[in-house]
Amino acid sequence: MTEAVEYDVVVLGAGPTGENVADRARAAGLSTAVVESELVGGECSYWACMPSKALLRPVMIQADARKVPGVRQDVQGPLDVEAVLAHRDDYTSHWKDDGQVAWLNGIGARLYRGQGRLHGPRKVVVEGSEGEHHVLTARHAVAVCTGTRAVLPDLPGLAGARAWTSREATSAQAAPGRLVVVGGGVVGTEMATAWQALGSRVTMLVRGARLLSRMEPFVGEHVADALTAAGATVRTRVGVASVQRTDAGGPVIVVLDDGELIETDEVLFATGRAPRTDDIGLETVGFEPGSWLPVDESCRVDGTEWLYAVGDVNHRALMTHQGKYQARIAGAAIAARAQHVPLLETDRWGAHSATADHDAVPQVVFTDPEVASVGLSLAEAEAAGHRVRAVDQDIAAVAGAGLYVDNYRGRARMIVDLDREVLLGVTFVGPGVGELLHSATVAVAGEVPVSRLWHAVPAYPTISEVWLRLLEAYRDGR
Repeated sequence: MTEAVEYDVVVLGAGPTGENVADRARAAGLSTAVVESELVGGECSYWACMPSKALLRPVMIQADARKVPGVRQDVQGPLDVEAVLAHRDDYTSHWKDDGQVAWLNGIGARLYRGQGRLHGPRKVVVEGSEGEHHVLTARHAVAVCTGTRAVLPDLPGLAGARAWTSREATSAQAAPGRLVVVGGGVVGTEMATAWQALGSRVTMLVRGARLLSRMEPFVGEHVADALTAAGATVRTRVGVASVQRTDAGGPVIVVLDDGELIETDEVLFATGRAPRTDDIGLETVGFEPGSWLPVDESCRVDGTEWLYAVGDVNHRALMTHQGKYQARIAGAAIAARAQHVPLLETDRWGAHSATADHDAVPQVVFTDPEVASVGLSLAEAEAAGHRVRAVDQDIAAVAGAGLYVDNYRGRARMIVDLDREVLLGVTFVGPGVGELLHSATVAVAGEVPVSRLWHAVPAYPTISEVWLRLLEAYRDGR
């Protein structure tokens, strides 16, 4: 069966980004079709944000509780792995998307299941799973929201070793006895934290000098120390030469660059992401299949008037919340152009400019201890040519930190633009700091003057009093 239908907007990909583009388009009165080849809800709902945080939440609670008098004696035993995995399964809706489909239907968008491919300007062809053939034409915009996939390196033996990627790491139904994690970024550190606490003996192999190398240097040090204290082995400046698994149920042999052999039950490669644009027909509109799609501040693909790339595929900020943010910006821009409303293109923080993608990106890494950052690191600020000063504070010096857990260990840093007296970035590491981040995000995105921050009084005794200590250190030249 072949069906030809015209819509105002066609969205490729029904993850959080695609869902939000569809929501904004429908809210503006534009007819919208959404095409999805897997589960509605995307990577975040089933193999990334939701399952990983469901795995990590019990780990974080137990780690904190073991540092609180009156509680620690009751939480010394192992986690109930079966209960943790069941909790994770609940949060993925057992890998069924009925609820998300109902939401999409509720906003009035039309869902097409199947592989969607561009077929020239403004046209998408959908090959359904049961032989249906749909030809969708977009009056105003096609939005590519297909996200990314895990990248496996080209190593001898890896193709047949059944290595884990982030998908297997977040959906595994049992804790392996031994787990090697290759990579020291967010996925690597979070999954090492989770599976070590769930009973695996974890070894991390990191090619660089430290964990979480894109963040402030002290961040990786804190996380590595905590992982080591929990029983994991963290090895830096090592590379993997090959991987071997000869028997289907047998161990994996990881061969290092120097010839050393490490035997493990499973190996997780957390070594990067690539855009899922290799099979969506980019060649029919003049772009290279498998490439990142460059966009302007409204997320419209460079050199086009109708094609948008929203979320991970544009390589601006590969995080779910940034994809959703971009979707709100792109949706507003699509609607404005469709209705011939002038765009706020000259307004850096206007409704049609995704400025936060490069000036105020917030991120939480749910390790023990937690890591939270927004904006630029010191190295990034200096590389960008800003005249800046880094101000550091031991979070343990704040009364609220001592009340939160015994022997609190953490650090805060703010990066001050000395010419404008505003914050360019803030980083926290320590128990519970994820909930501090939005205050920092408001300060950075709002470009709040340091002089005004003195009037944002932190409640006592909370960990947020670290803000006062940072301002005092800046005032006193420390």
